[in-house]
Amino acid sequence: MRYIAGVYADDRSSRHSVRAVARRTEALVNALTRDDPAPDAIARLLREHGEDEPVSVSGRDVAEMRDAALALRRVFAADGLDAAVAELNRLLARGPGPLRLTSHGGGSPWHPHLDASDDAPWGEWFLASSCLCLTVLVWDRQRPPGGLCAAPGCGRVYLALGSGVPRRYCSRRCATRERVAAHRRARSAGAEGTAGARGAAEAARKVSA
Repeated sequence: MRYIAGVYADDRSSRHSVRAVARRTEALVNALTRDDPAPDAIARLLREHGEDEPVSVSGRDVAEMRDAALALRRVFAADGLDAAVAELNRLLARGPGPLRLTSHGGGSPWHPHLDASDDAPWGEWFLASSCLCLTVLVWDRQRPPGGLCAAPGCGRVYLALGSGVPRRYCSRRCATRERVAAHRRARSAGAEGTAGARGAAEAARKVSA
């Protein structure tokens, strides 16, 4: 988890909290697995989520980050908590280094890393930091960290950070679209049922006549 230079330590901490890193993971997994993003697009997304300059991303970096994103997507796609934990444990077992604390030479608050060094490649850093934050979410909440959107044709990953009924959709837009579609299907089925009943009644009337 890299930190932003030139701002106060408490601001750095809040902008790189577990939830903030989890939201960055969500955004990167969706960008890297659903599209074919250019390096500049991924660099821009990293900046939007607080990464410090210079942010230089190559085509090779994008390819390695995409491999990491596909692996992380399996955590979100897992069927239930035990399956999500199994996927996370598999990724943690292949991690490049042991858990360590770093302050990047005093330039940031102390924070944990799982990558091999402070200058690890983007793909290694992305997988390690994402695994770490998702692990903490599971530990803290005892729930899957997220899921895949249930809307047909979407497939985006989403975080499940609320305390209420588990989410099924990545956004209000997808949820609303599915409610409208379900309502239309119900109306169509009702209309077909009414027409069928009328037809049966008419046939019975003709037979009795």
